Amino acid sequence: MTPRTLQQIIRSMPTTDGGGVRLRRSLGQTQGARVDPFLMLDEFSSENADDYIAGFPDHPHRGFETVTYMLDGHMLHEDHLGNRGDLRSGGAQWMTAGRGVIHSEMPQQESGRMRGFQLWVNLPAREKMKPASYRDIQPEEIPSAPLPGGGQIKVVAGTANVGEQQVAGPIQGLSTEPLFLDVRLPAGGTFIHLVEAGHNVFVYPFEGSIRIGPAEAAHTLEAQDAGVLTPGDTVEISAGEHGAAFLLLAGKPLREPIVQYGPFVMNTREEIEQAFRDYQSGQLV
Repeated sequence: MTPRTLQQIIRSMPTTDGGGVRLRRSLGQTQGARVDPFLMLDEFSSENADDYIAGFPDHPHRGFETVTYMLDGHMLHEDHLGNRGDLRSGGAQWMTAGRGVIHSEMPQQESGRMRGFQLWVNLPAREKMKPASYRDIQPEEIPSAPLPGGGQIKVVAGTANVGEQQVAGPIQGLSTEPLFLDVRLPAGGTFIHLVEAGHNVFVYPFEGSIRIGPAEAAHTLEAQDAGVLTPGDTVEISAGEHGAAFLLLAGKPLREPIVQYGPFVMNTREEIEQAFRDYQSGQLV
């Protein structure tokens, strides 16, 4: 087995999006800060309603998937196709924008903590113009399991090996073969997991610091920074003295050209220009 180690740190930066929602962006803050097939990762977390109450009013997408994973709070998704879905604490939504969707994500609370993530996953060229689709995932649909050495894992996408059992998440069978894990470790706890050797992997701790790699080669990654890992087939992560919580994401790289302009992600400039024409003429879908 070949253990993966920390290759690059993408430090998250504070920014705003939508109607003025305050968040931190790691992947996607620049066009070079991507981990194929992952385009962007935002973390939003606040107990101050002024930081999130404006939400994300109507906006378009084409050519990729958005994954919203809620730790705390309540958001309402609506789109121009008539779809509607509630995102509640512990739940998620996996949206395939495909050829186009115009949607909104608006808070359904006026106080309390709003906390979660949005991940953008690229689509292969052959799938960029397929019809939009959704999977609203309720909290009880996301399986969790205790880890052998202490701690807990939740599996949003892909399949995790936990001791002698395999824990399958609700999202399976996508072209990018995503693995999306939410891992919680006690102080000094260690998480070891097999990953596909040819897949790209990054880790995002959102509570506490972690050490990545075998003890003799481990490197520290602080909370709210994304860590891109080296090639290999094994991930070993240990929590610091205060414990840790982190996302582990892996996917099959597409190795295709990426041309992005805001909410449109295609393979050529001509396709981007067509997306704008379709949006302006009401033909995005």
